[in-house]
Amino acid sequence: MHSSDSQVPADYSKTQRLDQYVLANYPELSRSYAVRLIEEAKVLVNGTKSKPGYKLRATDNVTINYNPAEERQIPNIDLPVLYQDDNVLVINKPIGVISHARGKYWDEPSVASFVRQITGQAGDRAGIVHRLDRATSGVMICAKNQQTLALLQRQFSDRKVKKTYTAIVSGHLQPAQAIIDMPIERNPKAPSTFKVGSNGKSAQTKYTVITSNDMYDQVTLEPATGRTHQLRVHLSYQGHPIVGDSLYQGQTADRLYLHAHQLIIAIPEIGLKSFTAPLPAEFDRLMKAGRND
Repeated sequence: MHSSDSQVPADYSKTQRLDQYVLANYPELSRSYAVRLIEEAKVLVNGTKSKPGYKLRATDNVTINYNPAEERQIPNIDLPVLYQDDNVLVINKPIGVISHARGKYWDEPSVASFVRQITGQAGDRAGIVHRLDRATSGVMICAKNQQTLALLQRQFSDRKVKKTYTAIVSGHLQPAQAIIDMPIERNPKAPSTFKVGSNGKSAQTKYTVITSNDMYDQVTLEPATGRTHQLRVHLSYQGHPIVGDSLYQGQTADRLYLHAHQLIIAIPEIGLKSFTAPLPAEFDRLMKAGRND
């Protein structure tokens, strides 16, 4: 394992935290990964394990045991590529694949580890511009270099990206087209989930019913904002949860019936471009199965 052993500079700020010091030495890492290294005692202060928030002093000696090559030990995966050039990689993310490693899933293959395979980039969130939930399939754009990453992320934060999803929901939405404008906040009773709440952040979702059967509506969803679980929370709050959504009262199914169908974004050297991931075959099968002929 690579080890960097350094004396904290004499002019180093006394308010600088240990996790910030790690990031200063390895800027390709995310803060969460730096915290992980510290908590696993791979970062020592004067030979002793410390907390991420430890305030460094000029007399401290910091040892960082970190080897970027260790990330290559994560098993390789093969994801469907929709498009790639020198700057971007666009995939059709399957269900069950996480966007990037986190928490207890640090060593699990992810979209980020696939990007590392393709591009050789470092970091646990290599090339990740935006996220799709593990249970959601569809279009996901990744960056092959830092300049492109910043350009694409800026478009997401400025809401210049058009995202269109397809979902199947239980029951029938009324009216057949509307905008759900309801703030979303974390659910204190279940911290891994979210809910509609007056203290939440603004969230807007446009929905349009495309086709219906006796049991379900198939809808297109166009989120104007990008809150975590936004589509799932909004539809569940309307009383029409997405089929297969075990977190938000959805009917039990073989998958979450939510698919990122289309993404329109400007990419370097080309400009505005549309990427589409074909609708999985099981969507059509479920709509046919929901008819009571």
